[in-house]
Amino acid sequence: MKTELKEISQTQKQIDIEIDADAVRKVYDRISDQYAKAASVPGFRPGHAPRNVVRTRFKDQIRTELLREMIPEAVQHAISEHNLEPLGEPQLNLENTEALDHLGQQPISFNVNVEVLPEIKLGKYKGIEVDRRTRPVTDEDVEQVISQLRENSASLQPVEDRGAQLGDTVTANFHGVFVNEPDAEPINVQDVDVVLGGEGVVQEITDNLMGTVPDTEKTFAVAYPADFNAKGLAGKTIEYTVKVSAVRIKEVPDVDDEWAESLGDEIESLADLRKRLRSDLETQASNESEGKLRADLVRQLVDTHAFELPDRLVDHQTEHRLESVVRDMIGQGIDPRNPQLDWEKARDSLKDQAGYDLRGSLLLEQIADEEKIDVSDQEIEDEINALAAASKQSPEQVRGILTKQGGERSIAGRLRNRKTLDFLVANARVTDKEWKEEKQESEVGSQKSE
Repeated sequence: MKTELKEISQTQKQIDIEIDADAVRKVYDRISDQYAKAASVPGFRPGHAPRNVVRTRFKDQIRTELLREMIPEAVQHAISEHNLEPLGEPQLNLENTEALDHLGQQPISFNVNVEVLPEIKLGKYKGIEVDRRTRPVTDEDVEQVISQLRENSASLQPVEDRGAQLGDTVTANFHGVFVNEPDAEPINVQDVDVVLGGEGVVQEITDNLMGTVPDTEKTFAVAYPADFNAKGLAGKTIEYTVKVSAVRIKEVPDVDDEWAESLGDEIESLADLRKRLRSDLETQASNESEGKLRADLVRQLVDTHAFELPDRLVDHQTEHRLESVVRDMIGQGIDPRNPQLDWEKARDSLKDQAGYDLRGSLLLEQIADEEKIDVSDQEIEDEINALAAASKQSPEQVRGILTKQGGERSIAGRLRNRKTLDFLVANARVTDKEWKEEKQESEVGSQKSE
């Protein structure tokens, strides 16, 4: 058998393969004889039909069996001979089709296209200059979290001595009919909580529920604007009959030691709460800073290393991202089948990001190989235990989930990338600089460009 490797591109290789006629003839004779022994041919005793008669009668079946046996074996031999690691199944192209009609008389010639990972020649990856900016935590940041915690601790208390006012929560049953569409299905919703004057509440509903008390029943019309966020109501006029079942006011706790202690067994006072919140915010700011630093390192690596990407991997990564976007949309109540959505534009954008991510991953793998960065079984075990603790699951449950996502090998890959990034940071020239909001930085850049 003869083979010749041709380089179409960094990721596309073609192997020309020729199986000599003698090798084809041997297999052709063997398969023909097997058919002759088993075949029943009119005019001949079972198993005694001449080889040429069998070949004529079972021409297609014999040819198919011969190709099924010889082609994969020849392809695998050629791939091993040229030390290729294909990404998926090679694409087969038969060249000498005439040889298939005269098996054993001529060589069978064909070629296969093989997609492979590019050979990456590493440039500079040590001593990369990168800035670290850590967002400072202010008293205002701490108080903002306290305000959020206070809101989360709020409770709704019944209002008994007055009618509903702005900010109150009115619970009511709504029955609505479309004024100009008598055949449209009516709206019937029970126990709807409406915050009077709240975000997303149309003014007509707020106005008509002001002053109501439990058991109040009112009928009024609401003309929704054409750009209303609920498309089924946008531009429509609905006549509602509303029956109020409760009016409640939100009460938030006082910011004092008693409230602080109620937030956790380990918190002993309001001062202790502020201290812990500041520590948590500083940890979060440090993690964000380190994440940004690592992202900047990868960006510089990608920008300084140009190489071709396999289409198969880019397409797979793009589809994976697209599926994730669709799941997020469904989770948010958005119909991905909406004809106004430009999925082609979205796919192009996701494809660019997929390509960027793949370049970063391949570069990290190449650096890990160069620096002999490996992951031990104990490191994998420790990571599984950490994931289990963080998700409040058992290590066995985490392993079960990992099995569906590629097994412990996926954990090993992530750990290896993480260790490689740690290596890059340790060998980078990091400069700590004053924090700047990203918006401010972009505005400065814009002014410079002008």
